Amino acid sequence: MTTSALHTQFGGIAELRAALAQRQVSARELAQSALAAAQAASDLNAFLHIDEALTLAEADAADAALAAGTAGPLAGVPIAHKDAFVTRGWRTTAGSKMLNGYASPFDATVVQRLQAAGAVSIGKLNCDEFAMGSANENSAYGAVRNPWDTKAVPGGSSGGSAAAVAARLVAATTGTDTGGSVRQPAALCGVSGIKPTYGTVSRFGIVAFGSSLDQAGPLAPSSRDLLELLDPMSGFDPSDATSLESCDGTPNVPGRIRATYDAAQAGYDAAGSLPLKGLRIGVPQEYFGAGLAPDVAAAVEAALAQFEALGAQRVSISLPRTELAIPAYYVIAPAEASSNLARYDGVRYGHRAQEYTDLNQMIARSRAEGFGDEVKRRILIGTYVLSHGYYDAYYLQAQRVRRLIAQDFQRAYADQCDVIMGPVSPTVAKNLGDNRDDPTADWLADIYTLGVSLAGLPAMSVPCGFGGDGQRRPVGLQIIGNYFDEGRLLAIADRYQQVTDWHRRVPGQQGTEH
Repeated sequence: MTTSALHTQFGGIAELRAALAQRQVSARELAQSALAAAQAASDLNAFLHIDEALTLAEADAADAALAAGTAGPLAGVPIAHKDAFVTRGWRTTAGSKMLNGYASPFDATVVQRLQAAGAVSIGKLNCDEFAMGSANENSAYGAVRNPWDTKAVPGGSSGGSAAAVAARLVAATTGTDTGGSVRQPAALCGVSGIKPTYGTVSRFGIVAFGSSLDQAGPLAPSSRDLLELLDPMSGFDPSDATSLESCDGTPNVPGRIRATYDAAQAGYDAAGSLPLKGLRIGVPQEYFGAGLAPDVAAAVEAALAQFEALGAQRVSISLPRTELAIPAYYVIAPAEASSNLARYDGVRYGHRAQEYTDLNQMIARSRAEGFGDEVKRRILIGTYVLSHGYYDAYYLQAQRVRRLIAQDFQRAYADQCDVIMGPVSPTVAKNLGDNRDDPTADWLADIYTLGVSLAGLPAMSVPCGFGGDGQRRPVGLQIIGNYFDEGRLLAIADRYQQVTDWHRRVPGQQGTEH
């Protein structure tokens, strides 16, 4: 394991930004340090592609903007992108052999917006193939290792993103969350991560998995750091048909989330010693039943007690269709995946088989060789549930259940609570190679995150303790808000992080093995 990069000496992103403005450090120095740290931590397998020349060119541009007084809010801040975002210069593979060596002619909107804000990209991060997985073991380029315990998985599918932040290789990263793929790896790696309301951040340029579910979100050490990325990432994009022009009457533009965050913080500041007094926290009965590991339950319970100490009120609620989220999601998401991945046929781009006798055989062999087992599994499921005679029985029924799950959340917000809290994952990170003989076992680990994704709600994970063998593996607390409530979620999480230090812990402090 390597020493943290230079940027960690300045605190969070806001402090790093001040240090850059005061010329205490240059963007080039930060970039060089992050590149060196990423190389030294190659055993984690978090990065898939680094191009020093591209990174330093962006750093030099940031330094020039700082010198000219025209710098954006993230000028010089070292970040990295999940390999599900297409990028010019850096290769884009989505963790798949199918896209090995693919060079995109354009940047994803999220990449464009963060680059316009001045952020310096260190490279592309490993992920489960086409974002399908909960452990980052499905990548065609090898599994990512958890910096807290390299025998453990980092979670998925944004495992490289979470590992890079946990190891402090970069200040923040981007990820995508289809069924929990930002929140779950954030939890298992002991960092903060947020999935915003569906439609608030552009999907343009994200390699598609499930179009009605995919949503981009940042990962970083703290909720304040998440705000620094999420606010410029968000906003309406005419290139994305699912992008929202307004959020409950407020224009969906950069600045909306920060304004909500600032307003919430002002209220909490005015409240004094009990800043969260009056906040009703819904605690779903279904999130604390059989299947939740005792060490995870204990850490989450301690976090809830801390929120009560800050003045919040705990309210027991029910989300009765929680268990139905798993079958509903694993019908809808594979159905959308089977449609989205039909474009990878070896004709226009992507892997092409070397030996074939006709077009049909070329397509069949290219897809068989290019896709991994988990992707094939989901394509087959999706094709089956969309086929004639099964569409009504499976796909339409799953969509009906999806609507009922969303109604359960709305009923709780209307009558009982302001936010919902509970675990992100039933257990701490498993060991690499566990569940290898039961590929669907990982699906069950998504039980607390899938309902949120199906409903399109915003939710985040913040570190709240440790569990597992020798108390070496992180636990995450999930905070779920109503639609367009990202700013308040971040402010609530910040109040918790002001009185705890779980988000400041770094690998090595717990006596972990590396």
